[in-house]
Amino acid sequence: MSLSAAEVWERLLLRARAELPESTYRTWLEPTEALALDGDTIVIGAPDQFAADWNESKHAALLASFGPVALGHPVAVTFKVHEDRKKRAQMDFLVEPPPAPARDSGLGTRDSGAGRVASPESRVPTQQRVVSAPLNPRYTFDHFVIGKSNDVAAAAALGAAQAPGKVYNPLFIYGDTGLGKTHLIQAVAHALLERNPHTRVTYVNTEQFTNEFVAAIQGRTTLDFRRRYRETDLLLVDDVQFLRGKETTQEEFFHTFNAIYEAGRQICLTSDRPPKEIPGLEGRLVSRFEWGMVTNVDLPEFEHRVAILRKKAELDHLESSIPDEVIEFIAEHVTSSVRELEGSIIKLLAFASLKHKDITIELAREALRDKIRSEDAIGIGTRDSGLGTRGGLGSRVYTASPTTKFAQHAALSVMTIQQMVAAEWGVTPEGLQSKTRTKTLTTPRQVAMLLCRELLGLQLVEIGNAFGGRDHSTVIHSLERAAEMIGEDERFRARVEKVRGMLETLRT
Repeated sequence: MSLSAAEVWERLLLRARAELPESTYRTWLEPTEALALDGDTIVIGAPDQFAADWNESKHAALLASFGPVALGHPVAVTFKVHEDRKKRAQMDFLVEPPPAPARDSGLGTRDSGAGRVASPESRVPTQQRVVSAPLNPRYTFDHFVIGKSNDVAAAAALGAAQAPGKVYNPLFIYGDTGLGKTHLIQAVAHALLERNPHTRVTYVNTEQFTNEFVAAIQGRTTLDFRRRYRETDLLLVDDVQFLRGKETTQEEFFHTFNAIYEAGRQICLTSDRPPKEIPGLEGRLVSRFEWGMVTNVDLPEFEHRVAILRKKAELDHLESSIPDEVIEFIAEHVTSSVRELEGSIIKLLAFASLKHKDITIELAREALRDKIRSEDAIGIGTRDSGLGTRGGLGSRVYTASPTTKFAQHAALSVMTIQQMVAAEWGVTPEGLQSKTRTKTLTTPRQVAMLLCRELLGLQLVEIGNAFGGRDHSTVIHSLERAAEMIGEDERFRARVEKVRGMLETLRT
């Protein structure tokens, strides 16, 4: 018996749901619908062209690969815009919503020509439209450079801007400092304000929200505080991980979140970790943060860093001042964050101006020697890092104990920490970098990660890369577990301090 298009699609989706992250499945595949089955090709309807193109490039091949098992024969999957579904408001998450009557949110009625909103001044008082903290004028979608490390987060932010309060609500973006989380949520605000200047936007970080709430309690102005936050059209909150442990503030934020969400208005949040991994955060807030889209931004790869630097040069009209080879040199050596990349450009320009020299690789090496040395210290192979010998270590010898010797790099580095910890615990550095999770390796691995964090100041992504490509959530758990063991076991603490003391002697 031949299967209908809907039945074929249902079987493929069943396989896809088992393979893909739940958030990816819900965001991109759940809103689709089988349109037709033409021979061995199934045509799938998506709510708009963006979603169709995204699914075609990201998921079509994977779905087709399920055909032989799920259907018993090969199948080709193609996506197109489903015109009927595109008209449904609940699915219209990446296109301009159709004209609608004014709502209580104060957004007014859209002007079909210019995409503006007519909103009477009496409905939206001027003081309510003021952004709580200033938006960075450069934090727009046009200025955001998309790469593999942030493409899903960028697509989700664009979706939230095109259809606020719908599919991507709340939008929760997490990742390390300086990777573009704030840029993306502010880009949502810029896009909404460009389309409707009367949009009420509130942008704060968690500390500001807490301070304002405390001041409102002290000044007996909590009603004004709640009105200011709960009547906004777009709430942007940075660093929600700092809500942890603040029970009264979490209670207030919970009710603020509910009021905005239930009114169909957009919420965008950022954090350094996913909701479930924020310690001391109430379960009801965790569940609400996961209602919409949770996505992350990672460290950009080399090609992405080059593109970011070129964009920076273009925005500042520096294309003719900074040669391509210098941009590639910076991209190769400065890897910690986007913010650090941009700061390197600024520092290089200032250095060249003071020295009255043209910008060259040699000048960049001199101007950024502290950043390059920092990269060398964490073992990210530059030519001058001294990591050319086998095992990445130099020839000097340091005696960790009467019976244990190991090769030492000229300065404190990830590798020296790994080798020192491995010697103390009787394992190998390669074991610390492996995927093996036996307790014999897990404990010293966690100690080595903690020492890398404390002695070298590495970011979570850098530590994860140095220990077998572990993700930042695993690193967070390892750091917290090592700290717990140090606090609970005096003998363990003494052992860690012994290694720490020996490593401190390697500082230059």
